[in-house]
Amino acid sequence: MISIIIPTYNEADRIAKTIKRTYTADSNHEPEIIIVDGGSSDDTVRIADQCGATVVKSARRGRATQMNTGASIATHEILYFLHADSIPPNNFTTQILRAYNLGAKSGCFRLAFDYDHWFLKVNAWFTRFDVNAIRFGDQSLFVTKDVFQKSGGFREDLVMMEDQEIIHRIKKFGKFNVLNDVILTSARKYLDNGVYRMQWIFYRIWGLYYLGYSQEKLSHLHRKLIKNHKL
Repeated sequence: MISIIIPTYNEADRIAKTIKRTYTADSNHEPEIIIVDGGSSDDTVRIADQCGATVVKSARRGRATQMNTGASIATHEILYFLHADSIPPNNFTTQILRAYNLGAKSGCFRLAFDYDHWFLKVNAWFTRFDVNAIRFGDQSLFVTKDVFQKSGGFREDLVMMEDQEIIHRIKKFGKFNVLNDVILTSARKYLDNGVYRMQWIFYRIWGLYYLGYSQEKLSHLHRKLIKNHKL
């Protein structure tokens, strides 16, 4: 079985949809859904609780800390990390379990956006390739609890790029699979900031991270350039 871990911060406008769609995406298995909240000031916690999810509050805000917190209380063998604004494909648990039974220790889905734009389609097309440089958290991530623990989990000193960094480590402990289906993620940042401008910002932050810029500088750039930013 699978434990689904969703970090949240002020997601009252969409968390109900994510939880309900996740529950109904695969009737063959009933997953455990764990919402780890980073101190929301809206109704995220109340709504998630009403939707039947297990809700816990993180000791501090930050996706890495929140996801590690969720993993620490998960009861199942496979951990599945999902963003609050993403919807997994139909039969996603069946697909993950099939990959696991065929030897995969970790993996993700391809990406699709909920907004019809040629540039976003091109970006999403590249996610079919098993290349670390284009692997991010909005594709979701499944990993066995054993491999997650051996890898050390998410680095809590990383405010940004924690989803990119962990891929390099978990691949050392077993087969990684990019599954042949798509997870639907929100294009809200692109719509708020402009499709081309938003992608340029992402490329810039990605490049500066690999050039060794500090998390403080990357976070400052994120806050400065991106409207309605959340980390």
